[in-house]
Amino acid sequence: MKPIVRSVFHPPSHTFSYVVWDPVSRRAAIIDPALDFDPQSGRSGTETAQQLVEIVRAEGLTVDWLLETHAHADHITAMPFLQGVFNAPTAIGERITEVQTRFAWLFNLGDDFRVDGSQFDQRFADGQTFTIGELPVQVFHTPGHTSDHITYVIGDAVFVGDTLFMPDAGTARCDFPAGSARELYRSIHRLFDALPDSHRLFVLHDYGTDERGPECLTTIGEQRAGNIHLGNGVSEDDYVAMREARDATLPMPVLILPAVQVNIRAGHFPPAEANGLRYLKIPVDEFGAHWSPPSA
Repeated sequence: MKPIVRSVFHPPSHTFSYVVWDPVSRRAAIIDPALDFDPQSGRSGTETAQQLVEIVRAEGLTVDWLLETHAHADHITAMPFLQGVFNAPTAIGERITEVQTRFAWLFNLGDDFRVDGSQFDQRFADGQTFTIGELPVQVFHTPGHTSDHITYVIGDAVFVGDTLFMPDAGTARCDFPAGSARELYRSIHRLFDALPDSHRLFVLHDYGTDERGPECLTTIGEQRAGNIHLGNGVSEDDYVAMREARDATLPMPVLILPAVQVNIRAGHFPPAEANGLRYLKIPVDEFGAHWSPPSA
């Protein structure tokens, strides 16, 4: 049960997107595709996502799923473009509804915006299983970075989204709405406890170091032994103290405001207004101060 995995790198957001497929049936999934978006001009593009299309076509694959690990804050998903090409269903974790509720209020999206996750074709629950060809897929709810975050285990390949980075880069931030360093620690150790050291682990982001360029592949064993933030037996309390102190120094991602309000719509931009143009909102002097409705 060893899928073939190919990655495409999106340099502006340091995002790895993946095509993963069953080598026998040639059935495939695309995971965390990135749309090109320039925040200075407001222009979007599909050059990076087109590379995923080219992999699918070159390998003669049939795309069964377009999968998201969570509603991203650092890039906009290219799901609508890929759904137009492949007519494949979209999926995310079932707790996307919590994220939608929180940000629908922040961006004042109105009663026409539904917070039931129905923008996605499938909302996966923790422990849910499905197949890609003959490959078994298991879904793990892995909150901490965000509350809706899930991990896909496809055969021996683990797609962790924003939970773990490469071992020399540590783990993801936990200071977004409903994020929790304690939950992230427990989510990661749940994966460590459930999966063998030999399982391949594919990260969503990597920024490289002075010694190496961006990389995306490691293993459960390498993470367990050598992750600089929690490998080799770091305690939960020590991890939480480190993570919270580090997060307090980090700036917000450049694209968080446009990305979140698009990604909770499964990648669709807001509908056009009376003049035929579409707009994204920027809440002034509120972001970070009031993440949730006062009644939440």
